[in-house]
Amino acid sequence: MQRRTFLASAAAPVSGALANADAKPSQRIAPKQTPVALTLPKVVLRTQDNKQVRLYEDLLKDKIFIINMFYVACTDGQCPMATANLARVQPLLGPRLGRDIFMYSITLDPERDTPASLRAYRAHFNINPGWSFLTGARDDIERLRWALGYWDPDPKRDADKSNHAGIATIGNEPLDRWVACPTLAEPREIRRVLSYLDWPKGWPKNR
Repeated sequence: MQRRTFLASAAAPVSGALANADAKPSQRIAPKQTPVALTLPKVVLRTQDNKQVRLYEDLLKDKIFIINMFYVACTDGQCPMATANLARVQPLLGPRLGRDIFMYSITLDPERDTPASLRAYRAHFNINPGWSFLTGARDDIERLRWALGYWDPDPKRDADKSNHAGIATIGNEPLDRWVACPTLAEPREIRRVLSYLDWPKGWPKNR
């Protein structure tokens, strides 16, 4: 999967904000567009504990989140390396992980990656509450993969699971802020990128 393809699609949600970058603060106008999270497919997924969850209502609404896509039977080792690296981000989030910041790893191979296999895979890593591994129906996963930008314009390359984007999508649903970051970046760099989307000063203290 070509990295530039993903980055181009991931950048689309912020294009309206960039268009106002040169305007004076008093002249800036919030772009009129449907919030990104509401444009994603309304799919139902299952966690590693076989719990049914709705993408928007249960996973994204009112949250900050890190999403990556992977699969258990990864032949080149990229998926386990990404999972291990993201596990190192967890302590940097402290008690906020599972409270207002969440992590989601969604399989690209739902036929084989059942809740049971995801639970076994998860057990190999130091995974804390607040990080879910998810599967679902093949068509729903494909729709979500395309909506999140994890695709390649070359159909042959796109069908090859060994082509990894190696990118995590980071979002803040209430503020409709989205960025992308390499899953193998230094954990503190991933935390720094996430901070760009964090709640602004003056946001309700219970956040």
